[in-house]
Amino acid sequence: MAANPPGVGVQDKRAAILAELDKEKRRLLQSQPMNSPGANTALSSRPGGKEVRDSAEQQHIAAQQKAALQHAHVHSSGFFITQDSSFGNLILPVLPRLEPDL
Repeated sequence: MAANPPGVGVQDKRAAILAELDKEKRRLLQSQPMNSPGANTALSSRPGGKEVRDSAEQQHIAAQQKAALQHAHVHSSGFFITQDSSFGNLILPVLPRLEPDL
């Protein structure tokens, strides 16, 4: 009876598992060609609903910022800037820099 060198059985199992995984990967790639990077070029070249919606939303926010800034300048003596805020503010008050009296 010949003895197998230690680890040969484990290596054979590993090779069989890797071969099976590779075969399964190829089968999945062939069955789903739409997941390849260049498959959706015709669809991605035209603007989708999300891009149009985002553009309309940005224009609406810009109009709101302009209106809020005009209102603030008319009704306040402070200084304001338009700035995207993580708290949803359309405009932010700015403290003026005062020159020190010398």
